[in-house]
Amino acid sequence: MDINFETKHFKELTTVDLYKILRLRAEVFVVEQDCVYQDIDNKDQKALHVIGYKQNEVVAYTRIFNQGDYFENASIGRVVVAKNERQYGYGHILIKESIKAIENHFETTQIKISAQTYLKRFYETHGFKQTGEEYLEDGIPHIAMIYGS
Repeated sequence: MDINFETKHFKELTTVDLYKILRLRAEVFVVEQDCVYQDIDNKDQKALHVIGYKQNEVVAYTRIFNQGDYFENASIGRVVVAKNERQYGYGHILIKESIKAIENHFETTQIKISAQTYLKRFYETHGFKQTGEEYLEDGIPHIAMIYGS
């Protein structure tokens, strides 16, 4: 594996880390998905950041929250892999690392996500199950999914 993951608190992020994370999120969520939304939402400060580095570049990322910080359960959000890195399966490693980080840092296995509907099967391979009906979030179809019992 030529990708290395680290989990950091907001205060542990360097300005270079933060810049690379925000650039990646903008490249995918704003430009690639053509979605105008408020990415910088004052939630990053509360989150733990799971960062995938490849040759010193941020190529995969999630932010995770403890139970009660975003949803009733712990959660994973802003799941992103750079477009030119997706063929290597880093998304699967990223989700496994994020689940492991929640278990280690927040001592829970109850996780809720708001997943883009087209990724339903991807999340199901990691044990997530749909709960409720599809809804629009920032103009993109999403579903709520739960992990854990």
